Amino acid sequence: MDRIRINGGRQLEGVIPISGAKNAALPLMIASLLTSETLTLKNVPNLADVNLLARILRNHGVDLAVDGKRPGPVQHLGETFHLTARDIVDSTAPYEMVSKMRASFWVLGPLLARCGEARVSMPGGCAIGTRPVDMHLAGLQALGAEIDIDGGYVVARAPRGLAGGRVTFPKVSVGATHNVLMAAALARGETLIENAAREPEVGDVASCLVKMGAEIEGIGTPTLRIQGIGALEGARHTVLPDRIETGTFAMAIAATGGNVVLKGARADLLKSAVDVLRSAGTEIREIEDGLRIVRNGAAVEPVRVETQPVPGFPTDLQAQLMALATTAGGTSTIRETIFENRFMHVQELVRLGANIDLQGDLATIRGVADLQGAPVMATDLRASVSLVIAGLMAEGETTINRVYHLDRGFERLEAKLNACGANIERLSG
Repeated sequence: MDRIRINGGRQLEGVIPISGAKNAALPLMIASLLTSETLTLKNVPNLADVNLLARILRNHGVDLAVDGKRPGPVQHLGETFHLTARDIVDSTAPYEMVSKMRASFWVLGPLLARCGEARVSMPGGCAIGTRPVDMHLAGLQALGAEIDIDGGYVVARAPRGLAGGRVTFPKVSVGATHNVLMAAALARGETLIENAAREPEVGDVASCLVKMGAEIEGIGTPTLRIQGIGALEGARHTVLPDRIETGTFAMAIAATGGNVVLKGARADLLKSAVDVLRSAGTEIREIEDGLRIVRNGAAVEPVRVETQPVPGFPTDLQAQLMALATTAGGTSTIRETIFENRFMHVQELVRLGANIDLQGDLATIRGVADLQGAPVMATDLRASVSLVIAGLMAEGETTINRVYHLDRGFERLEAKLNACGANIERLSG
């Protein structure tokens, strides 16, 4: 099993290209199930989760052709996918595939809307909380779906097709919003989704659906109004830049000091995180082709953060912020309100010398003078990259085990960091 070795204590200088957003690319790929015509997606990141979803979609009958990465100054524009679901040959998403990645459960709504039936395994993915699918199912039932659970599979039927309805989520759910939004695009009549997720990735999917012919109002707000139509068309769409990758690298630069341009990054996609980083003493400047992140080596200021759905601070940056806070000049607090098990990185950061007290959903981080390299174990995607940031900060050598999590969400992580002066190496076996 691969591991990563880091010799820390180096400032970062240079340019890091920001890849397309995984959390947008996955539902955008799934949206190809809604039309018999070709959906072309540009700026798709080359990630393990993307490749797994490609296998799942091929199993349903989607023909996928991939153009290679562009050379030279636009290499951050990623790959171009051409997805054509002319015929759905199988409306079952099997356990052995869906269990490996939670987002693959989102095929349920599009398959049901397109075929009138779907059989999808209950989802898997990182062990960071229970994340039940009840809101997905209730939303589809509001559109007329008949749903049963059979042997670990969700069996959904709509023999007369889906019909528009009113869906009010009891709490914000990105996945449930994706599932119901895509299904509603083919449902008869009007669907109203209230308390919809406002994440930029949801807006990106909605914008793509509009290009495919869907009628959607309220994009970027908590209320989405969808006029369903009989069939969607093909379209061309560019995946927006990854705000989580942007925030992660910005925190790595803030943690180590340095001066780096994040090429292709957009500050408007992660305003809350930008505000927190600036309050911690990091300079963030918008430039023509991205963001310039600068910190001169002065002590990081402590932070007080509570994770929230957009427009709040994203849970997907909580672990990275905690790594940054370990050497702040004072006491920081981070409250995790989204996932109940998303503090599994705490004990690994403590192994590197961090002083962290965990009480329920609240972590109190008392800044220390420095971290010391040590062997640590990655537990999930975001925890993995928080340990990379900590390893970049630490004196001496840090070895991170079980780094396969990183390949699910970060494209060419080691290469991007090494190009800016880091000393990070992947070891096989």
